[in-house]
Amino acid sequence: MVKDRGQRLPDLPAGLPDNERMQTANLLHSAALRLLRRARTADAGMDLDGPRASALSVLVFGGPLPLSRLAQIEQVSPPAMTKTVTALEAAGLARRERSRDDGRVVLVSATPAGRALLERGRAARVRVVERLIADLPERDRRTLRRAAELIARVL
Repeated sequence: MVKDRGQRLPDLPAGLPDNERMQTANLLHSAALRLLRRARTADAGMDLDGPRASALSVLVFGGPLPLSRLAQIEQVSPPAMTKTVTALEAAGLARRERSRDDGRVVLVSATPAGRALLERGRAARVRVVERLIADLPERDRRTLRRAAELIARVL
């Protein structure tokens, strides 16, 4: 994968049709990975590894969830998610509570400290992205905003 600034993005993977839609998808994929990698440089101050930060993000923005659903969203096994949630609990960032609707269900939620930590981390990542686009002409920034809105809509 190309990591150095100024180098071109990778060519279309072999075996895919070389058409405009596939070229656009390839460019978006590569650019999104590089953008996220750059934004993640701001995460050092959060003192959370990727899996814990990702799970906490789901809890903050998605609300309380059963552990099994959280594991499914994060695409990990329930035992792996149990380990992640236990670490978040030990750090005071998440808690487990019985569901009010069904006492057999245990919900995982973010604590106020977890929410605050994640918001600080998100703000730091947004600042990194803002610095990347700061010197672009206004027209290009509007184009990026429109592209982001379109991507959000299809997701």
